Amino acid sequence: MTGKAFEKLIDIMEKLRGPAGCPWDREQTHDSLRPYLLEETYEVLETLDLKDYEGLKEELGDFMLQSVFHAQIARENKEFDMLDVLNTINDKLIRRHPHVFGDVKIKTADEQKVHWERLKKKEGKKSVLDGVPKSAPSLLRAARIQQKAATVGFDWPDTAPVWDKIYEETDELHKAIEKSDKEAVFEEFGDLLFAMVNLSRFLKINPEDALRLAVEKFIARFHKVEKRFKDENKSLNDATLEEMDQVWNEIKKK
Repeated sequence: MTGKAFEKLIDIMEKLRGPAGCPWDREQTHDSLRPYLLEETYEVLETLDLKDYEGLKEELGDFMLQSVFHAQIARENKEFDMLDVLNTINDKLIRRHPHVFGDVKIKTADEQKVHWERLKKKEGKKSVLDGVPKSAPSLLRAARIQQKAATVGFDWPDTAPVWDKIYEETDELHKAIEKSDKEAVFEEFGDLLFAMVNLSRFLKINPEDALRLAVEKFIARFHKVEKRFKDENKSLNDATLEEMDQVWNEIKKK
């Protein structure tokens, strides 16, 4: 049943791209679809944040459509088709899980990560750090780069030296600010963020998810501050920082 439903989706996309299809769908290219692929990715993440699994069902379909869309364009350009895509991922999953489909013994997830990177090197990766797209969000990219370096032992043994590094980078940022050295401030701020990402990795926290949650929490609280002043017929523009901060703290306690 799943196969038939997937084939129907492929047939629908082929018709949309056909001579009697949709003008918008017909004019799309790999490049023009880039923003939509990114947008659908973030919409999937949002449903996960909200634990909206009914919404997740729909958003995963939209995300899957992007794969089918690109595969159809590639088939028209005689580059590859959806069967090639499926065969490639099936072969890769079997090849990279020899402990499931072969005789290799792997007991933990950490052992699997190390083995995974070794397999990637055999597949032609020149560096352990290859495979993390430059277009990825910087916090996420930093975490993945650090994870990859850790697979060859380039890592702190525990959180103690990570905290030392955070304090060191904080001190260096303070000194750069005191010197009014804008370039140094820029660089040291980045180093501090990178160190914080290292801590998030040890705490098994996704830094991108954590920051996204913090942003959403700030937005929700700020909306409540706005509502409080509106209910009291006051304007935020006329309020002092102390007045807004007092309301903020009241809302935070609740």
